[in-house]
Formats: sequence, C-alpha cells, structure tokens
Amino acid sequence: MERDTVVKEVVEALKIFSRDIRTQIDEMGSQLRAEIQDTANQLRAEIQETANQLRTEIQETANQLRAEMQETANQLRAEMQQFRAEVNERFDRLEQKFAGLRVELTETQETVHFLASKTIQHEKKLHHLAKQLESIR
Repeated sequence: MERDTVVKEVVEALKIFSRDIRTQIDEMGSQLRAEIQDTANQLRAEIQETANQLRTEIQETANQLRAEMQETANQLRAEMQQFRAEVNERFDRLEQKFAGLRVELTETQETVHFLASKTIQHEKKLHHLAKQLESIR
C-alpha cells in the first residue's frame, strides 16, 4: 500500500505540477497575446500616423503645385495682355500711317486731276492759238 500511496502522491504531485505548468503556459500565452496585440496596435497607430503625414505632405505638395500653376497662368495672361496691347498699338500706328497715306494719295490724285485739266486747257488754248496763227498767215 505504501507503494500505491507513493504512486498516488507522485501522480497527485504530477497533476499539481502539470496544472501549475498549464497555468504558467496559459499566463505566458495570454501575456504573449497581449504583447502581440499591443505591438499590432502600435504598428497600426504608426502606420496610420505615417499615412496621415503622407496625406498631409501630398496635399501640401498639391497645393504648392496648384499655386505655382496659377502663378504661371497669371504670368502668361499678363504677358498675353501685354502682347495684345503692343500688337493693338502697332496696328493703330499702321492705321494712322495708312490714313495719312490715303490723305496724301487723295491730295495727289486731286493735284493730278487739276494739273491734267489745266494741261488740257492749255493745249486747247495752244491749239486755238495755233489755228489763229495759221489763219493769219
């Protein structure tokens, strides 16, 4: 019986030891799960923070690019307006020159008509005088 008692005590001691080991394993598993969960949460938080920083940087870069594009567009508009003003000014000067040339051409035509009519009058007079001279001779 002593042997049975010793075996029972050893078995009982092993059961107790086994329960203790299982408890320790369960505790270690729970701690490990908690640490893994904490690490996962930290990683998620860091990833979210990094994503937010990237979104912010992308938005800032996009805003800077929009501002630069707007500035460039405004500069181009200003240059185009200046170019239009210069072209309009040149066309105005050309129109003034053409208007002056038209006036001069009109005056020249009037002068030519006047001179042509005077030439015809003088030719008629000369012709008439020539006839008178012939009739006198």
